Amino acid sequence: MKYHLLFILLLATCAASAQTTPAAPQQTTVLRPGRMQAQAKPAANRPDVAPQFIGGPAALGEYLQANVQYPEAARSKALSGSVLVGFTIGTDGRPSGAQVVKALSPECDAEALRVIGAMPAWKPALRKGQPVPVPVQLPVPFGNSSNLKVEKSKVKFE
Repeated sequence: MKYHLLFILLLATCAASAQTTPAAPQQTTVLRPGRMQAQAKPAANRPDVAPQFIGGPAALGEYLQANVQYPEAARSKALSGSVLVGFTIGTDGRPSGAQVVKALSPECDAEALRVIGAMPAWKPALRKGQPVPVPVQLPVPFGNSSNLKVEKSKVKFE
């Protein structure tokens, strides 16, 4: 009886230790325009000010329109959509470490990486007044003008 109780106790401790899982690695902070908020106790890697393309979102759209060249192979297949590219805006504001997060086609992926690599410096993210490197994800659109739809915002207040 004593050995049965000891065996059950040993089995229970083994089951309890098997249920504990190691902590998941911390995920990268993805910044989205208009979603930055000051926090009372911000995390050590969270910036107070998000990185910004010089001239704002409109200038970023103009840069992409002027520099993205629709690959002929994608044009012949009538491909349209976006390539999601992840990269880091460094402390100097320059994008680095670009990689495709969501692919469209090999030709479009290569073009998106080329455009991000040639992108001018941004205003870097700031944490307590000091520039910090921040990972960013940016969709690079591809398609001919007849397939692309532009949403126009409604004026709420005048």
